[in-house]
Amino acid sequence: MGEALLNHIGHGRFSSRSAGSHPTGTVHPQSLALLARKGIPTEGLHSKSWDALGDTPVDIVITVCDSAAGEACPLFPGAPVKAHWGMPDPAHATGTEAEITQAFEAAFALLEKRIGAMSALDLENMDRDTRMEKLREIGETHHA
Repeated sequence: MGEALLNHIGHGRFSSRSAGSHPTGTVHPQSLALLARKGIPTEGLHSKSWDALGDTPVDIVITVCDSAAGEACPLFPGAPVKAHWGMPDPAHATGTEAEITQAFEAAFALLEKRIGAMSALDLENMDRDTRMEKLREIGETHHA
């Protein structure tokens, strides 16, 4: 959801790619359905490992799943700014269909809030340390 949302909200300003340490091989159907309901394109979205990013230069790395905070992040080319925006992974939600849908809606709302805050920043004109501080603040201050 984060990849699609950032690319949508960023209107070409960002080129977002979502990847993880243990991809499932498919995008969760609830994610695709939610994005479609919100009018956000889903074409080309697929589950991928961060190894698939290869030697592509990366400027910013944002981890979002609560479990990612304790994982070792791979080395990316260059010196990307890193921030953690912890949140529950809705793919692990249990309960009724309505409760699972609500978990995806809550994750979307939180990502939308944080990505909106990120998009409002003048990242291009910030030094590396300020950019890192501002991105970390977003994860600490923008909650559901």
